Amino acid sequence: QVQLVESGGGLVQSGGSLRLSCVASGTVFSITYMGWYRQAPGKEREFVANISRADTTTYGEAVRGRFTISRDATQNTVYLEMNDLGPEDTAVYYCFADRLVIGPQARATSWGQGTQVTVSA
Repeated sequence: QVQLVESGGGLVQSGGSLRLSCVASGTVFSITYMGWYRQAPGKEREFVANISRADTTTYGEAVRGRFTISRDATQNTVYLEMNDLGPEDTAVYYCFADRLVIGPQARATSWGQGTQVTVSA
């Protein structure tokens, strides 16, 4: 069982930057990936980025080159540095953690409560 708490969302002008944080607690040593999805009003949930325990990273096409995901393993925290923000980035950003589990369910996903990012034109 993993619990996730996001922070760092807010209101920013186009071209600005924000840094999101996600702190994991619980069975943190079983986590294999952590990352972010986002969901804008009326839109489907969209993959943003993830990072593995080996620090390999993957980015969604919409954010590649603008966002950077990083990890502090000692603090069980993942960060999302968001640069050159535009109105299209307005969404609720959700942190997730994938963990290995023993049994027929090979992995389980935990979700944070979400943090709002609003980018004004």
